Amino acid sequence: MTSLDGSHALVTGGGTGIGAAIAVALDRAGAMVTLVGRREGPLRIVAGALANSPFVVAADVTDPIAVGLAFDAARAANGPISILVNNAGAAATAPFSKLDFDTWRRVMSVNLDALHHTCQAALPDLRAAAHGRIVNVASTAGLKGYAYTAAYSAAKHGAVGLTRALAMEFALTNLTVNAVCPSFCDTDLVAEAIATIVQRTGRAADVAREDMTRFNPQRRLIDPVEVASAVHWICRPENRSINGLALAISGGEVG
Repeated sequence: MTSLDGSHALVTGGGTGIGAAIAVALDRAGAMVTLVGRREGPLRIVAGALANSPFVVAADVTDPIAVGLAFDAARAANGPISILVNNAGAAATAPFSKLDFDTWRRVMSVNLDALHHTCQAALPDLRAAAHGRIVNVASTAGLKGYAYTAAYSAAKHGAVGLTRALAMEFALTNLTVNAVCPSFCDTDLVAEAIATIVQRTGRAADVAREDMTRFNPQRRLIDPVEVASAVHWICRPENRSINGLALAISGGEVG
């Protein structure tokens, strides 16, 4: 029952990093994958590596109208959505005293508001599916606090809270709702954060990278493939009792 044959998985933020790794993992398990993101080019590159009727649609997940149109196009291409992976995200770092409201709203919009839009757009399909799945890609920042990441931590805590609330609300249906919470991953997002640290502090890039890995007891960045493997496990049909989980993928930083 580990196969996802016949499933239609929609992955937001599917053009790079964790989202791309998740798309590959679900495709290899037999799912038809729709990739959604703001930039069509990276989505098409990922789709080129997929085998099972991949579909690409460019959309801004912070716009509920755009989400609705994108999900309609996905259904027309690959049928009802049975797996929704909310991976799109954005981070910003700043002392809270210097965190302007526009940045706060931007981070909230991508990391939390978008989950409202996508979950509602897919909900009729997910509730009708034999094995409906929502997997929210949160962060260890949704399980603990990090200095200088107030907006991101607040948004990811919200994503974990939404996960747990929906898991209870739909517990008597075939839909499960879970979150994966990776620590710092070896992705473009972390590379950009390292570059920002270098620019602002003058520290060397390897020192900035080491500063991030110090949170992980294994002293390394998480491989996106590890996150993708966890998502696949949650989506397997036999794992119907895995519900309301916020799974830390952190080398032991949080459990």
